[in-house]
Amino acid sequence: MMQIQYCSTKELDDLVIEPLKAQETLVVIPFTDVSLVKQSAQLMAKRAMASGTILAVYDDLQWGFIQIVNQVFRQTHSDTFAYAAQDAFAGRAWLQLAVDALGQQYQFLGFNDGKWAGAMASFGLARRPWASKNYQGNFFCPQYRSHYADAELTLLAMQEGVYVYEANSLLVEMDWEKDIKRVDENDRKIFLQRRLLGFDSRVTNLHLLQLIS
Repeated sequence: MMQIQYCSTKELDDLVIEPLKAQETLVVIPFTDVSLVKQSAQLMAKRAMASGTILAVYDDLQWGFIQIVNQVFRQTHSDTFAYAAQDAFAGRAWLQLAVDALGQQYQFLGFNDGKWAGAMASFGLARRPWASKNYQGNFFCPQYRSHYADAELTLLAMQEGVYVYEANSLLVEMDWEKDIKRVDENDRKIFLQRRLLGFDSRVTNLHLLQLIS
């Protein structure tokens, strides 16, 4: 069973997380709702069928999802690194299925989130060496705050041919108002601007550039 650890953004600088053993995964969950994240993290841990640590980080400084994930990524060590939201609902063996699907061939995996059918890794799992080289040690492009960073990272992996989707690995965001919520318009503007330049000239496939708007 996975271990669960909680902290806040105020505590992150002083947080010590022991390096995970080989083939173990660190999962970061930024959160603002304590009751939601406890339910999600406990179910994820029970159903993972793989070892590792879930780190739930309370956003008391209002950093936003992207900054928290990046900070945790820079401070930790693990073979694989995953991200999810406070209201994620895990299917049985969600992590073991994902790790198996990642195998040795792929570097980035999209979980079955019940929405994108693999077209975007709204929740994802990556090999740390690959992720470390994309944004100078950050996991996500730090220009974003809450949205579109996962879309950009998915496109980078697709361009390189190192992206895989595992339909049997279920990690669904249980947000009942998700379809009526608006995305962060500033994040969308940044995404569209970066897309014009192929995300630092790393995505050249015209089909991929039109996948997400």
